[in-house]
Amino acid sequence: MTQNLYQIPVKSISGDSTTLAAFEGKVLLVVNVASKCGLTPQYEGLEKLYEAKRAEGLEILGFPANNFKEQEPGSEAEIQAFCSLNYNVQFPLFSKISVVGSDKHPLYEALTTALPDATGEGPMREKLSGYGIAANPVPEVQWNFEKFLIGRDGQVVARFAPDVAADDPRVVEAVEKALKAGA
Repeated sequence: MTQNLYQIPVKSISGDSTTLAAFEGKVLLVVNVASKCGLTPQYEGLEKLYEAKRAEGLEILGFPANNFKEQEPGSEAEIQAFCSLNYNVQFPLFSKISVVGSDKHPLYEALTTALPDATGEGPMREKLSGYGIAANPVPEVQWNFEKFLIGRDGQVVARFAPDVAADDPRVVEAVEKALKAGA
C-alpha cells in the first residue's frame, strides 16, 4: 500500500481534523454509510457487531457518503442525530466524504487500490441493474454500506459488498480471524 492508512487526514463527524492513528493496532471495519438507503437498517447489525467485538479490539468507522442517488443529503449534525436516535450508533462517525469519482477521498483511494474485489458482490450488481443503475466498475465502491476490514497491522484483509450485512457469517468469520491475528 502506497500510503499508511493511519496517516490519511480525515475529519470527525464534529468537524475536527484527525487521522486514524488513534485506531492503530485495532481491527477496523470501514463502512460508507447513508441515512436514506434501502440498506440503512444495516446500522443495527453494525452496532451489534461493534458492541459484541469492541472489547476484543474491533472498531467500526462510519464514513457518510452522498455518492449514490443522494441518499445521504444531511449535514453532519443531522447524520449524527439520525444515527443516534434511530440506531443508537456508538461507533465513530466521520464527516461526509466522497467514496467514488474524481473527488474520491484518499482513504477510499487507498482502500479500493489495496483490495479491488469485494466478497459477495454479484447479487448487488444484479439488484442495481434491475433498478436501471449501472454498477461501478471494479475496483470502485458499488453502493452504500460497502465494508473494508483492516487488520491490526494496517493492511486491508477483506472487502464486502454492500448487501453483505454485518451479521453475515463471512463478515463475522473475517472479523474474528483478524481479531485473533496479532492479538
